[in-house]
Amino acid sequence: MQPSIRAYRPADLDAVYDICVRTADAGGDARGQYSSDTLMGDIFAAPYVTLEPEHAHLLDDGTGNAVGYVLGTADTARFAQRYRDEWLPATAGRYPRPAEPPVTREDSMLWLHEHPERMLVPELADYPAHLHIDLLPEWQGSGWGRGLISAFLAGLRAAGVPRVHLGMAVTNVSARAFYDRLGFTEIPVPGATAVTYLGRGTAE
Repeated sequence: MQPSIRAYRPADLDAVYDICVRTADAGGDARGQYSSDTLMGDIFAAPYVTLEPEHAHLLDDGTGNAVGYVLGTADTARFAQRYRDEWLPATAGRYPRPAEPPVTREDSMLWLHEHPERMLVPELADYPAHLHIDLLPEWQGSGWGRGLISAFLAGLRAAGVPRVHLGMAVTNVSARAFYDRLGFTEIPVPGATAVTYLGRGTAE
């Protein structure tokens, strides 16, 4: 079987967690950096495939194993509310309460987890959808990322969504070049120093 892009299936959940943590350090491996290797997935991957699986697309290596994904939401405001109402209760008790204000890197990540309203950035209001895309390193640079984005955009168009945004670590230079090639442009957000926001229309 050849590698292919396909829809997410519930049996892929463990692979989604694995891909997320292995690409969570500005594109590098974040395993061992937090108290649990599931933390990154619980913030940046699992809530999407759980709450909005229709917008999750996977790169299958040809044997049924997921080696990359694009996932996200068609409606950031609605997703943030569902994260609070449904995902936070589903993950209650998995992690300690973070220090207020955050002290460690883990505190900062747990703060993101506990404050889904952080997704509601006024400057991004005209870009209602958002996405996350991650591929294991050996699958990068071969056109699969472009294919995943195309699949995600097609789903947004079918849902009548005109524009999409994403946030990326300022330090992830290779990712920025990838998004530039796909027509994403920077959206100025005052005060956003560690994250760059990019957006584009959903039309091909």
